Amino acid sequence: MSNSTYSFLVTGATGYIASWIVRDLLKAGHKVYGSVRDLNQKEKYEHLLNVAEKAPGTLELFEADLLIDGSFTEAAKVCDYVLHTASPFKINVKDAEKELVEPAVKGTENVMKSALASDRVRRIVVTSSVAAIYGDNQDIQEKSDGQFGPEDWNTTSSADHQAYSYSKTEAEKAARRLIEQQTEKDLVTIHPGFVLGPSLAPRKDSTSIDFILQMLNGQFKVGAPKLFFGFVDVRDISEMHIRAAVMERGNGERYIGVSESGHMLDLAKKIEAHFPGEFPLPTRFIPKLLMYFMGPFLGLSWKFIRRNISVPISFDTSLTKRDLEMDFIPLEESLQNMVKQMKKRNWTN
Repeated sequence: MSNSTYSFLVTGATGYIASWIVRDLLKAGHKVYGSVRDLNQKEKYEHLLNVAEKAPGTLELFEADLLIDGSFTEAAKVCDYVLHTASPFKINVKDAEKELVEPAVKGTENVMKSALASDRVRRIVVTSSVAAIYGDNQDIQEKSDGQFGPEDWNTTSSADHQAYSYSKTEAEKAARRLIEQQTEKDLVTIHPGFVLGPSLAPRKDSTSIDFILQMLNGQFKVGAPKLFFGFVDVRDISEMHIRAAVMERGNGERYIGVSESGHMLDLAKKIEAHFPGEFPLPTRFIPKLLMYFMGPFLGLSWKFIRRNISVPISFDTSLTKRDLEMDFIPLEESLQNMVKQMKKRNWTN
């Protein structure tokens, strides 16, 4: 990034990814307008205030609701870039349309409309996901090169199957529909894989953090599903957002953020290598046939098991490395930093 300073609107500023974005922007000397749900809940954003106190940049927090039209309009008027990270991330929901799809789509539309109405905003960066690239691991079988790439779209998810993936896909489509209606502003989307790494917030309600804590606390001790993911460090995703915002090229691009692909036992082995004997980690897979019996108790449908268990995946990140000049943090380092922090915070006891 150049030495110039800019103003950024960051939605959902207290989130796992967004907190790192705010921190990195402030340390670079930029002005950050961060949205929060409730300014009275200081405990949820105090970590951002602590960063701002020591950083050369300035932070202004404001209340906003993704589902209320115009919540972001005033902030967008004074910002050069909009980074839209806020989106519901829930796995077990009763009504996917109301709890996931509608908030994701309407929230994205509200932020986009505010950004497009601003005379100052140059570019909008939307946090999408690899979930908008593919729906099920089995989709990889349609790829002749064996890799998911930026040109791919999730066509196999719905509100009834892989609802979160469907919500991210529909939200990105909504953003692209709106950007296509004008020619003055740019849009770039960032597509993280399974995000790992240390958390700035002193809370453990992130889905990623909860997943690793489940592993550390022995919930998969008897065995883990043979599920494959693309993993990435939260600090790299922050850097991707910022680089994608300020670079001159890249309009319309979709940048995949994945350092490496692997399964749950890969995570367990890397953790065990740095923390030998400290945690009841899984050492074997649950057979796929057995998963069909266990699936309903774990909230996994037979369709999900059939299309995802034991199916390896891989990602083409060449565009990300070329345009954003990313050198991803190794998965082993991400896990080591993450678990060390969890131990320090007594989250693993």
